[in-house]
Amino acid sequence: MHMRSLAYGVALGVALATATISTSFAVDKTGGVYNTLYAGLGAKGYDVVAYFTDGKPVQGKSDFTHAYGGVTWQFASAQHRDQFKADPAKYAPQYGGFCSWGVSQGKLFDVDPVNGWKIVDGKLYLNFNGDIHKVWEKDVAGFVSKANGNWPKLNQ
Repeated sequence: MHMRSLAYGVALGVALATATISTSFAVDKTGGVYNTLYAGLGAKGYDVVAYFTDGKPVQGKSDFTHAYGGVTWQFASAQHRDQFKADPAKYAPQYGGFCSWGVSQGKLFDVDPVNGWKIVDGKLYLNFNGDIHKVWEKDVAGFVSKANGNWPKLNQ
């Protein structure tokens, strides 16, 4: 009985989370570039290196930028900018900076770089918001596997 309640709770959570995502936060295809839904800034202007070095989201500064993948990335320091420039694939978020859970569902949604992020196996994943992130964390491996399968057709 407990497993059925848990399964129902997870299914309800996914349904509610899906219902909260507006289509205004979605695009059909990436065009091969990173998420540009926020003024052309990667990760909405957050310093993607800081997730790895500081273990938390840190707002980037317009003084420290680098263009990569069709967007401008901002960093908190010249050191972080230079680390990114040396190996952007190491620090750039997966799935073009779109919502990881959304990609697992075959959709491209915007992200919340403060409440929806996690580093897994040395890779940065972003999600739409904290609620979607909680759903994603219930089966990270499963959602990543589905997203990996969906990503090639979305990244065109």
